[in-house]
Amino acid sequence: MQELLRRMHEWMSAYMKSFYTDDEEVQRGILIKEKHTGYVTSNCVELAKFLNLSNHDVELAEIIGLFHDVGRFYQYQKYKTFNDAQSEDHAELAFKVIEGLEFFNELSVDDYELVKFAIKNHNKKVIEPCDDDRKIFFAKLIRDADKLDIYRVLLPYLKQKNADKMPNFITGRSPDISPDFVEKFVRGEQTDYNSIRTNGDRKIVRLMWIYDVNFKWTMEKIVQRGYIDKIVENLPMNEKIAEGVRRLRGYVEQVINGK
Repeated sequence: MQELLRRMHEWMSAYMKSFYTDDEEVQRGILIKEKHTGYVTSNCVELAKFLNLSNHDVELAEIIGLFHDVGRFYQYQKYKTFNDAQSEDHAELAFKVIEGLEFFNELSVDDYELVKFAIKNHNKKVIEPCDDDRKIFFAKLIRDADKLDIYRVLLPYLKQKNADKMPNFITGRSPDISPDFVEKFVRGEQTDYNSIRTNGDRKIVRLMWIYDVNFKWTMEKIVQRGYIDKIVENLPMNEKIAEGVRRLRGYVEQVINGK
């Protein structure tokens, strides 16, 4: 499969660069996603190797990481936003690209279906029910690899003074947190990304992602890189949010300690 992977990387590199433009706003978004694609692909490979997967499955993880956001480039070029609710679901856009690529036919039927399932579910609130454990496993793997890098991407925009410099990722610029987001944070519940209204909401969503991390390896990376602390430092703190933070830190400690 190494030869196939080489061709896939070459195609993806050329595809991403085909969206380069003199429009500064669009170009900034394209470059962010190009870099993100590289990091997520590396995360997938590193996590797969940490989990002692077979060479074949490491290669499948690499393919999933490489193509998971292939729909983002057309999305940002057309809509100038990465907000699916304001444009189109970028996983569905990815399918339109993938289904037109002949080299995917070189995968076995099972592998192709697994790759599509993982990509389809990488951006959803929850993974859709499935009786195929391998599909579920790889969906969890890409979700972890993706989240880990999104923490990096959004780090410069945590401070409100930098939020206005962010490409059109969010639906609101207010630093406040919507009351329903606070309540769900205290309970440790996920929320619908499409209901994000403020920059504060987006920060809370990033923290609630912690409860959806699937592998200890990912959690350790998140902690080592200080992502949780940096988000918390930039929250408009009150008693309820502090309660949610305490609950979150307790959960992280349990995961890392293997409980």
